[in-house]
Amino acid sequence: MTDGSGYEAYEDAGELLRALAAPIRLAIVSELAQGERCVHELVEKLGATQPLVSQHLRVLRGAGVVRGSRRGREIAYALVDEHVAHIVADAVSHAGEAS
Repeated sequence: MTDGSGYEAYEDAGELLRALAAPIRLAIVSELAQGERCVHELVEKLGATQPLVSQHLRVLRGAGVVRGSRRGREIAYALVDEHVAHIVADAVSHAGEAS
């Protein structure tokens, strides 16, 4: 890999993993794996404040993990790619095995 070939994919993967690094973002991805959710639904489910959930959704959206679509006065968030949900589920499962 010293010639740089294929290294960009590792950089992109690193960016994705950094975006997933916060426990609440993992929880958001897990929740969105079940289907579209509005911010108030995520707040209720996760027991976090609305500003905190919105801040983490902004990070996930910036990383291309989630997308938002207007639903009346609300924005419904969904995963862009289901692969991310598998990564999170595998990581959580692996962490459970280590306990």
